Amino acid sequence: MNEIKQVGGRAVVVRGHDIDTDRIVPARYLKEITFNRMGEYPFFDERHDAHGKTVDHPFNEERFQGAEVLVVNRNFGCGSSREHAPQALYRWGIRVIIGESFGPIFAGSSVLLGMPTVMASSEDVGKLMALVEGEPTAELTVDLEARKVRLPDGGDIDIDISDGHRNALTTGTWDSTALLLDNMGEVAKTADKLPYTSDFEGPAPL
Repeated sequence: MNEIKQVGGRAVVVRGHDIDTDRIVPARYLKEITFNRMGEYPFFDERHDAHGKTVDHPFNEERFQGAEVLVVNRNFGCGSSREHAPQALYRWGIRVIIGESFGPIFAGSSVLLGMPTVMASSEDVGKLMALVEGEPTAELTVDLEARKVRLPDGGDIDIDISDGHRNALTTGTWDSTALLLDNMGEVAKTADKLPYTSDFEGPAPL
């Protein structure tokens, strides 16, 4: 399993409270069969005008390309419970999100990708945003074990993350699918004990 204890890199800022999952990835892209192209769609309707031409948006700016840290405000990822939203951000390149608070389902779906969502105070988030926008090459490191964001000047800020999410990430148990695949022997033993999987005779004839 892949233990995630520290993650970071250059950052990008998306300002605004209550950015919901429909803004992160528009509903019309939910019909795609796989997540393979989701990296093309984050904030699509805010990054393009009605004719498909790119407009001003942090995800369009050259200086933020390759960013792995996303810094946001309050209640990011609220709204409908579409896993496409964290998938789109992850496939664009984001590996950790720092914000004031998050929609709980969005935060849980992000952890299942190995993408931590960590919380900081409004004041500290504001400082991070100013730092990133003023110095796009600056690198931030999120230390999940210490619950700190390490700053390029050697300082740090406090962060919070639920104990369940933190433990899943730092112990490498965040990927539930991988856990099942790694323990298929135990899964088979359990299935053999269940009457509806081992002794199922099917429906009675009409």
